[in-house]
Amino acid sequence: MMLGLLILRVLVSVGLLWGLVWWLDLESIVSRLTSMRLEWVVLAVAISVVQVWMLAWRWRFTAGRMGVALSFATAWREYYLSIFLNQVLPGGVMGDVSRAWRQARGRAVGREPAGPAVRAVISERLSAQVVMTTVALGSLLVLPVTVDDRSLVAFIVAGAAVVLIVVASVIWIRQQSSAGSLAGRALADMAAAHWPRAALVPQLASALLVVGSYLATYLAAARAVGVETPLPVLLPLIAPVLMTMLIPVTVAGWGLRESGAALLWGAVGLTVADGVTTSVAYGLIVLLSSLPGAAILVLGPGRPVAVPPG
Repeated sequence: MMLGLLILRVLVSVGLLWGLVWWLDLESIVSRLTSMRLEWVVLAVAISVVQVWMLAWRWRFTAGRMGVALSFATAWREYYLSIFLNQVLPGGVMGDVSRAWRQARGRAVGREPAGPAVRAVISERLSAQVVMTTVALGSLLVLPVTVDDRSLVAFIVAGAAVVLIVVASVIWIRQQSSAGSLAGRALADMAAAHWPRAALVPQLASALLVVGSYLATYLAAARAVGVETPLPVLLPLIAPVLMTMLIPVTVAGWGLRESGAALLWGAVGLTVADGVTTSVAYGLIVLLSSLPGAAILVLGPGRPVAVPPG
C-alpha cells in the first residue's frame, strides 16, 4: 500500500506538470530556465545557507525548551539531511519523519525518553507552518483580484477551507487530549516551547525570519528567470503558492506549486508562463541548495548526539 501511495504521488506530480507543458510554450520556459542569471541563483543559494542555520537554531531552541538537549552541529546536519530527503521523496515530509526517528533512536540507545525528541520535531515544524499559513491568508486578502473574476471564488473557498480545518483540528485536539494522552503531552510541550514570554519572542522572530527567507528565495528565482514584476505585486503571490507544497500528494510540491502559480498569476492579470517558470526555477534552486544533505547521506550522518543540559 505504501508503494502504491508513492507511485500515486509521483504520477500526480508528472500529470500536473504534463498538463502545464501541454498548455504553455515548453520551449520558451526551458530557454529561460537554461539561461538563468547566475548572480540571482547564487543569492538564492546563499539565502538557503542562512535559512538552514536559522532552522537548525530554531529546532535546537524548541528542543531545549522541551527538555531535549541537542547540539547545534547535530541540528544543522540533521536539518540538511531532512531537507534533501523532503526534496527527493514523495510527500514532502519524509525528511522530517526521518529526523524525528533518528533523534528518537539516538535517545533510545542512551536510554533516554524518545517522546520529547519526536514532539520537538513536530512542534518546530508545525509552529513554522502556522506562521506561513497566516502570511499566506493575509496575502490572499491583498491580492488585486476583481470581484467579477471567477478565480475569486476559488480564493474564498480555499481560505474558508483552511479556516475550517484549523478550527476543526483545534476542537478535536481539545476533545481528545488529556494530561496523560499523547495529544495532551504534545500540547504541554508546545506550550512550554512557545508560550512563555522568554520563548514567544524568539520563536515568533525566528519563524518570521524563516518565512521571510522562503519568500526571498522565491523572489530571487523570479529575477533569475527575468521576471521583473514589481515587488508589491509579486510578493503577495508567493506565500499562497508555497503553501500548496504542504499538500502531501506530490513529490516535493512539484506540479502543485506550478499549478498554483498558474492560477494566481492568471487571476491577477499577470503572464501565466512567468508564474510557472518562476516556480520551476524555485524548485530547482531549492533542490540545488539541499545537496549538502545528499553529501551527508552519502558520507553517513552519524548517530544523533545529545549534549549535556546547560
